[in-house]
Amino acid sequence: MVDVVIRARRVVTATGEIDRAIGVADGKIVAIEPFDADLPAAEDLTLPDEHVLMPGVVDTHVHVNEPGRTEWEGFATATRAAIAGGVTTIIDMPLNSIPPTTDVPALDLKRKTAEGQVHCDVGFWGGVVPGNLQELRGLHDHGVFGFKCFLLHSGVDEFPPVEPAELERALQALHSYDALLIVHAEDSQAIDRAPTAHGERYSDFLASRPRGAENVAIAQVIELARWTGARVHILHLSSSDALPMIASARRDGVRITAETCPHYLSFTAEAVPDGATQYKCCPPIREASNRELLWQGLRDGVIDCIVSDHSPCTPDLKRFDIGDFGVAWGGIASVEVGLSAIWSEARTRGFTLADVSRWMSGRPAEIAGLRHKGRIALGYDADFAVFEPDAGRVIDPAQLHHRHPVTPYAFRPLAGVVRETWLRGARASGQPTGRLLTRGNA
Repeated sequence: MVDVVIRARRVVTATGEIDRAIGVADGKIVAIEPFDADLPAAEDLTLPDEHVLMPGVVDTHVHVNEPGRTEWEGFATATRAAIAGGVTTIIDMPLNSIPPTTDVPALDLKRKTAEGQVHCDVGFWGGVVPGNLQELRGLHDHGVFGFKCFLLHSGVDEFPPVEPAELERALQALHSYDALLIVHAEDSQAIDRAPTAHGERYSDFLASRPRGAENVAIAQVIELARWTGARVHILHLSSSDALPMIASARRDGVRITAETCPHYLSFTAEAVPDGATQYKCCPPIREASNRELLWQGLRDGVIDCIVSDHSPCTPDLKRFDIGDFGVAWGGIASVEVGLSAIWSEARTRGFTLADVSRWMSGRPAEIAGLRHKGRIALGYDADFAVFEPDAGRVIDPAQLHHRHPVTPYAFRPLAGVVRETWLRGARASGQPTGRLLTRGNA
């Protein structure tokens, strides 16, 4: 007797879509059998033929902002939005909260704040900033999934960037216990020498964050990873120019992975209206030709995964009153819509739901070290998104669950609707049943 059996004509596994009966006990997948298999269960559920059982999305790049900037977001609202979008696990970024997660007391405070509020499972990244090298091992031992750093101003003064020498020392330390460094890779000097961002024209903002700033920074990270042997991960890749460098580094044995985000794969610079600061993010949304090369990077396996970089703020910080890209906060709220946004674009390019699941569930989990997440496989957590790929919806920002109804996806038609989300073998019920994860218990 198992707790529940879910039967579906379309189950997304690592090998593609198949019809299966999935048996769940104690929150784990304990059986994967033919659709009509005799599996005694307390609950036996058969999905409609138009529904697909997918692994829950694993979003390893979310800014929750609590404590300290809870008016921007918060654990309750961010994780409720995640569950609504089929996301069963997030990993929270170490900055935009106050204090940032750069030492063990800050991590303990963040966990205490999150306790009892989370609707999905939540892990935490630590941070690398100038002067906290001695804090990294303690954070690692307390279960963070890795460490984030910036190579230019992060946008908040309490999380300053690291210089090349500091970056090298951090990589040497992290290599000694095989911890992962995730990097916001834009070069500060290249940004300083670019035109200043100002005004309503998106083209002016785009010129202020040139591709070269990403390319130079990524090249620097590659060489430091080569010298130190450390594991590195490039965050929110927007410059397709960097793809050959990443591919070449991997061929040379450099341990480097890379992610991109739904907004870089959905929007184009040419289509951003003047003054539409809801599209502002850093690095920026680039040209249509660049977008297609990012999709090719996914096809080729150079880009490993797709994560949201959910980075909301209060509406006033977007400066809709003046529409000035130079002074508006840079960040896009999208944790709830990412699966539909990517499926909308992926299906038109010949990709499958198995591809989408690999990019949004399997690979993010593998990179972060979430050993029981991201796959429908024996022994894994029974985290599922029940997805109807041929349904559609128009995004009404007032109906989204993150704290503020601001998103560039507003009123955009998207393909695919999340019908249910299951967390560790139970339907999401609207109650905060998520767990706080550490590297050792994930």
